[in-house]
Amino acid sequence: MLSEQVYACLRDAIMRGDYAPGEALKPQDLAREQGVSLAVVREALVRVVGDGLADRLHNRGFAVPALTDRCRQEITEARRTVEPAVLRTSVERGDVDWEARVRAAHHRLARTPASAPEEGTYSCDTWSEAHRVFHRTLLEGCGNSVLLETFDRMWTASELARRWSAHRAPGRDGADEHRRLEEAALARDADGAAALLVQHLTPTDPS
Repeated sequence: MLSEQVYACLRDAIMRGDYAPGEALKPQDLAREQGVSLAVVREALVRVVGDGLADRLHNRGFAVPALTDRCRQEITEARRTVEPAVLRTSVERGDVDWEARVRAAHHRLARTPASAPEEGTYSCDTWSEAHRVFHRTLLEGCGNSVLLETFDRMWTASELARRWSAHRAPGRDGADEHRRLEEAALARDADGAAALLVQHLTPTDPS
């Protein structure tokens, strides 16, 4: 399906940083570049907006979200408010299959290099996907599809901000934080896991 192909190309281009924060996404230009109709491009753009990877501007078309300090803070605040509560529920409700998935997701994340010379230190696609799967798997025990869809949208915005960010918390040991999260979740320490997640999400740059 043409719109699916254009959507995938556009989504990947935004995540790679091919477009600068706030840059306009012009349907006419995209249609010409992709060799498709305006209708196909607009359908793809609507889906990208739904992912949180573009904004629909009143009477001004579409644009990549502008990365501001306020935007970054709002993403972090949203994740710190929602995810620890969902994790607490997940730990309380998750079954043995969920435990196995958490362990497998953490193992894959721990064994995946966070950097790739050809992609840039903080934009390795394989690590980013393993990172997403680990965080989502931690929450999947909650059994609530609405909460998981909320996570998916927040994660996309957070990942885009992470890739655009030029600064990182010095001396931060993300691997150890992920290990402690896994241990607390599998120990069924709901309060402890939630507290660790709040700490994990506290730095200015979404993690």
